Amino acid sequence: MNKDYLLAIDAGTGSVRAVLFDRKGTQIGVAQREWEHLSDPRFPGSMNFDWTTNWPLACTCIRQVVREAGISPEAIAAVSTTCMREGILLYDRDGREIWGCANVDSRSTDEVAQLVRTQPDLEKKLYAISGEAFALGALPRLLWVKNKMPEIYEKTARIGMFNDWLIYRLTGILSVEPSNGSTTGLFDLKKRTWDPAVAESVGLRTDIFPPVSECGRKAAEINEQGAADTGLAVGTPVIVGGGDSQLGCVGVGVVKPNQAAIFGGSFWQYEYNTDSGDTDPDCRVRVNCHAVPGVWQYEALAFNPGLVMRWFRDGFCQHEAAIAAQTGEDIYDLMNREAEKIPAGSNGMMCTFSDVMNFTCWKHASPTFTNFSIDPKLHNRYTFYRAILENAALVTRGHVDLVREATGNMPSEVVFAGGASKSPLWCQILADVLGLPVRVPVVKEATALGAAIIAGVGAGIYRDAQDGAEQCVRWEKTCTPDPAAHAVYEEMYPVWREIYAAQLALCDRGLTRNMWIAPGLAPLS
Repeated sequence: MNKDYLLAIDAGTGSVRAVLFDRKGTQIGVAQREWEHLSDPRFPGSMNFDWTTNWPLACTCIRQVVREAGISPEAIAAVSTTCMREGILLYDRDGREIWGCANVDSRSTDEVAQLVRTQPDLEKKLYAISGEAFALGALPRLLWVKNKMPEIYEKTARIGMFNDWLIYRLTGILSVEPSNGSTTGLFDLKKRTWDPAVAESVGLRTDIFPPVSECGRKAAEINEQGAADTGLAVGTPVIVGGGDSQLGCVGVGVVKPNQAAIFGGSFWQYEYNTDSGDTDPDCRVRVNCHAVPGVWQYEALAFNPGLVMRWFRDGFCQHEAAIAAQTGEDIYDLMNREAEKIPAGSNGMMCTFSDVMNFTCWKHASPTFTNFSIDPKLHNRYTFYRAILENAALVTRGHVDLVREATGNMPSEVVFAGGASKSPLWCQILADVLGLPVRVPVVKEATALGAAIIAGVGAGIYRDAQDGAEQCVRWEKTCTPDPAAHAVYEEMYPVWREIYAAQLALCDRGLTRNMWIAPGLAPLS
């Protein structure tokens, strides 16, 4: 039987899905189930991972996508996995899951505060090794387990990530890969493996780290139990996958040094590829291992651009929602058509939501719109809407500058993917703000395609990730910067930075509330 298909299993923050592709990267089918990460009322900020419920949901997706595609499980050449990063699972000596938290878990505020108070320079020292800060890493969460659930901590024999958990459930083999493992803050970036000295520096055990396998290598084959659970064929190769952002880069062909991608969703991520594991001397930006061996990524995050758009849509666009309900048009398309009529710079108005990343002192100001008039012809809901689009692009401009300052390099173009790239106006604004060509792929949700490409690499269908991307990634368009609009944004950007600094100062004085503030940091009194 010809093995013409590749299966990607994607464990996201809000759902799990199974996506089936052919060898040319064409999506054949998808099945998805939402899942929840439940908070424990005893522990504010907790988001527990429910493996007992979530594995059957994953199995349901796998069975559904194969059934609806009308293919035999034996026709699948290989399977790979991807997931939200930072989420962790702990296992006991018998290989049973005993504790897990999702990437949005923020219960370890006390542990971060204690580390900052008792070892003020530790975060920067560990960042130089791992590329991670306390804000997102596993280190303070493990300290939380040690302090708050010592019985779980003593039983722990292994730590893993969610993409590795999927492979473990399919094959019985547990190992961690660098692209997601490096987000724990317990890795040596350059060596692309665990660094026990990092754990020792905060009094954590060093005997809980499983082996490390590079992305694209064969992890194992589906065993009898995995086949019984999912309906897949025993012996199907399972290939080591990676973190969602890194595999998203594979899925848009950003696999070589000096290439860059922007993924626009609830959060916006700027990913820039380098050929070294060097970190930023000023500790402002995250550095991870790429899913491509021998490549690393600078990563800068913008908080909530997609959520801000949803808030504005639901709070202020009832008129457009009614029209969309009648005509079947997308409400964002209606808003975009009106916002296109507003000149670059939104007639002088700006807003502050997410700030440019500062990894070891990460704060965001209170959301603010400023510098608008009471003239409805100049400043109306479409102006406010455009200002939100421009704000996300301005934050990204800051991230491009930040990475250029840290590395001495910047890309000649960027790839724009994710839900935000469906907006032609947002694509053009991004090109105008950055002053760079912006390429938009046909497949906007590229993470699953990246996982399928990696599966194909492990199965020998593609030589490497670059070959797979060249065969599978297709392009919709390229937006080129408009010189006049770029000039407007060049003048606007430094003013926006000063306004944002002033808004942060108000939060620090306790006069306004931070939109978000990293665990362990508190406004100054």
